[in-house]
Amino acid sequence: MRRPLALAAAAALLCAGCSTADAGSRDKPAAASPSLSAGSSPGSGSAVRAAVAALREDSARFRQEFELEGEGQVYRLTITGAFDFGADKGHLAVELPGGAIDHSDQVFANDRIYISGVQGIGEDAWGAMPRGKAEAHYLLRAPLNDPEHVLRQVAAMREISREGEENVQGGRAVRYRGILDHETVTLRMATEVRMRVDEARDTLGSDVPVFADAWVDGRGRLVQARLSVNMSGMGVTLTMGLSDIGKRVRVTVPRAADTVPVTEVGGILNG
Repeated sequence: MRRPLALAAAAALLCAGCSTADAGSRDKPAAASPSLSAGSSPGSGSAVRAAVAALREDSARFRQEFELEGEGQVYRLTITGAFDFGADKGHLAVELPGGAIDHSDQVFANDRIYISGVQGIGEDAWGAMPRGKAEAHYLLRAPLNDPEHVLRQVAAMREISREGEENVQGGRAVRYRGILDHETVTLRMATEVRMRVDEARDTLGSDVPVFADAWVDGRGRLVQARLSVNMSGMGVTLTMGLSDIGKRVRVTVPRAADTVPVTEVGGILNG
């Protein structure tokens, strides 16, 4: 009986909300950088955590590709932008081709998130909410697409192994693979979504099997990260590529007169 129960749990967990209608202190970076030579790198966990910590004090451009596959359909969503993680500011654009709402812009600054296209507040207005109040409403999505949330999850990888070298983002990088525990997977999840993940864990008899991969280049920089889960043929993958590390990020904050306070923002575009 466990197989049908697992399939039902996977369907409820992975495909919730994905219809065509929708269709803190900082760690200091370690001084050491991993070598690309086999056998000469530090501990795998240390290499990943050091790379994430260094990026959280720096800036980068990023591109996230989110893909959900199940019941014969594939949903794809793309998030692109730039973020100064050290200064806690950045901007991004979300694209969902074919969705009822297919685009959203978001600005992070002054410990707030500004969101365009929020229903019910006017076409030219921006919704504004405290960054710390945003929640995740889908598995492997960040609260309002916050890229630093992904970094926090990657830094919490467990049982990490060194998988070898690959060409990533135009250069050679070491790939590390680990798993995320239940607490990390459900970090800042909305209550109703966390309840579904809790139910799936109970049905499976173990944590939902979420894998994490991190690619670290020869300078100790995180250049790509991936989170993935596959249950009974239904899967979710989030891949984030990083480039232009250290390049200045410019952010234009919406005028106060153009913003409306919001307490919650829904929809697949907003995580």
